[in-house]
Amino acid sequence: MSGTLFIVAAPSGAGKSSLVNALLEREPGIVLSISHTTRPPRPNDKDGTHYHFVKRAEFELLISKGAFLEHAEVFGNLYGTSRATVAERFAAGHDVLLEIDWQGAKQVREKLPCVSIFILPPSREELLRRLRSRGSDSEAVIARRTAEARAEMIHCREFDYIIVNDDFATALAELQAIVTSQRLRSEKQLARHEAQIADLLKPD
Repeated sequence: MSGTLFIVAAPSGAGKSSLVNALLEREPGIVLSISHTTRPPRPNDKDGTHYHFVKRAEFELLISKGAFLEHAEVFGNLYGTSRATVAERFAAGHDVLLEIDWQGAKQVREKLPCVSIFILPPSREELLRRLRSRGSDSEAVIARRTAEARAEMIHCREFDYIIVNDDFATALAELQAIVTSQRLRSEKQLARHEAQIADLLKPD
């Protein structure tokens, strides 16, 4: 595996998707792996762009065939990352980013070397404000999402890095710094600059 596999996880309301989208705009060498899901498409969702939308029976068939690198059930819907898709992205010379939950992250860590990042909101009050600012959920749904967020944040200690998304620009810079640090690791640089290093080490 020549590329780096990045995992970004966060509770609802932490701003994960906004950070990931901004990172992808600034780092063309990273591609997002599009997950499969049984969740019904929302009005602005595009199949193959936001998710690969499949029926539950098809998803379960893919599980039985071992097609997923990870899969989990979230809010009653199934989500999974295709092994073949990740392999294809690496073969094309890209780093790959998975935007998944802690359950999926745990499965991936057990199978492949990866860099895992957890995004936290700055406070409980700000988390609640962000959830309410969407304006589409009832108080009952918000209460459920808040409880689920707490259950997810318990697992932040399992990740390699933690970013607190208080100021968006700062959080994005920290996310980019993690990517840069991984690309500068000696094994990556030795592979990337093999010919140049060999030339530098030639005897006079």
